[in-house]
Amino acid sequence: MVEDGECRIYSAQASGCAPIIQALKRGTDLISPVKPNTIASSIAIGNPADGYYVLQAVKESGGWGESVTDAEILDAIKLLARTEGIFTEPAGGTEVAVTRKLIQQGRIPRDESIVISVTGNGYKTLEVVAKSVEQPFTIKANLKDFDELYLELNQPSPGKAVASEG
Repeated sequence: MVEDGECRIYSAQASGCAPIIQALKRGTDLISPVKPNTIASSIAIGNPADGYYVLQAVKESGGWGESVTDAEILDAIKLLARTEGIFTEPAGGTEVAVTRKLIQQGRIPRDESIVISVTGNGYKTLEVVAKSVEQPFTIKANLKDFDELYLELNQPSPGKAVASEG
């Protein structure tokens, strides 16, 4: 589907653990290990074994890379959930936030087709977003409790007009 030379690879890392991005920005092939400090624990690899190969793939393809803060990651998780109905873990939020940043920088043209591989489910890391989202309703696993919550949530508010047939 993609011809040789038509695809650029972009790299995304959390600012709290970005050894590949740091090397890319310094213009070196030497990746210096870092101590991870980020909510994106699944990609918090301070000394990536294949980091050199990632760096080469990005450079050879004409791509680039960026890092984003934990706050930017949380904003991207919310953006993806709100606009696409996809609840991702912080690694996916990192990809979305970096893509947004690279588009704003003009490194990814706005008219390009973009593929972002978001594979991690947000339910794996609920504790990361627990304080920054509205808490869900909790009920017992039975129809009675579901019906009661449904009725409670769909009660007309005072002063709100209710349409009826007849």
